[in-house]
Parts: sequence; structure tokens; C-alpha cells
Amino acid sequence: MLGALYNGDILSLSSTLRNEALDAPDGTARKLSKLCGSWVEVDVAMEGGFVSDAALRVQACALGQASAAVLKANILGADLTMLKTARDGLQAMLKEAGEPPQGRFSQLKLLQSVRDYPARHQSTMLAFEAAVEAVEKAGAKEA
Repeated sequence: MLGALYNGDILSLSSTLRNEALDAPDGTARKLSKLCGSWVEVDVAMEGGFVSDAALRVQACALGQASAAVLKANILGADLTMLKTARDGLQAMLKEAGEPPQGRFSQLKLLQSVRDYPARHQSTMLAFEAAVEAVEKAGAKEA
């Protein structure tokens, strides 16, 4: 049953991540799944309200890593609204059988099978929750 969940696309995505950090981020956030112990930390640098650089540190299952890899591959040039829309779309896809996010984060559709595993929802959401919080912190710092 879990074999179908951890398909080749998810495993391939999860293998693309490497842990890194920004020297002087404008915002940083860490999110933790109390259920499984997975965590994601996101650093962002901002320019004109848009992400100009980002770094992630991830200790999570393949699902959390795959979600983080989609974030990392598409976060540059995103603003807070885009990240919130992706986060909310991912949550709706997992918890409400909603349509997958569209646009720059449409690759999240590869994680649709996670909806059948509620215990995995939180780890799959971590990267997007951390990214939204990091960008919000950067905005507060700028204001």
C-alpha cells in the first residue's frame, strides 16, 4: 500500500534536495511535524516583495522532501500571495480532495496520492508552511 505512495516521481524529486543555508537571510522559518518528527527550515532573501534567493534544510520522509523539492525549484520570483496560494492549494488537495495547485507549483500534483494517508499530510505541508512564514518575517523586517 505505501509502495504506491512512494512512487518513482516522488522518490526522484526527493533525491534532488541538498541542505543549504543563506548567509544573511531576510526571513527564516522552521516547521516541525510533531507526529513524525520531520522538519523543514527555509531561508529567504527578498527583493521588491519577491523571493530573490532561498535555501532549505530538510529532515523529512520522501513526501516532505518531494514537496520541499517542488518549492525549491519554483520559489525564486514568487511573492507571498503566490506562496500562500500554493500552500492553501496543497492543503485543499490533501484534506478536501481539491484540485492540485496550478501555475508555478503545479508539480505538487505528483503528491495527490498522499490525500489517502492523513498521517502524512503534515510532513507534506511543512516546506510551504515554512516558506510562507519566512516571507512574512522578511516583510515584517522590511516594514
